[in-house]
Amino acid sequence: MRYNLFGRGNDVVLLVARVLLAALFVLFGWSKLTGFSGTVGYMASVGAPAPMLSAIIAVVMEFFVGLLIVAGFYTRPLAVLLALYTIGTALIGHHFWTMTGADQMANMINFYKNVSIAGGLLALAVTGPGRLSVDRQ
Repeated sequence: MRYNLFGRGNDVVLLVARVLLAALFVLFGWSKLTGFSGTVGYMASVGAPAPMLSAIIAVVMEFFVGLLIVAGFYTRPLAVLLALYTIGTALIGHHFWTMTGADQMANMINFYKNVSIAGGLLALAVTGPGRLSVDRQ
């Protein structure tokens, strides 16, 4: 028997979870899209492979996939994809193990925030988006 803490409110909780999980991606994806040349420059400065392609991938994953998660469209596979992307960005952008001092601490915090967000996305992939979504699951 499955315990249902929120009863019929689960669909509302899942909608709120989708919005909260995607808010960061949509916000920063939009800034990457509207400042695309700066995004390419940033990708080059952090040593991302193929900076132009990396910037395109970042915009697509953060802004467009983030919006699709909010809408609840293809939620399960996109949540897994976004979780993998988030782990990838943690490994590429927050390699705290190569740093010292304040930089190491700041990057360690951001690395583990990415890991935590990926965990939330995987939980969303398992639960599905709920009925208040395009997928209506």
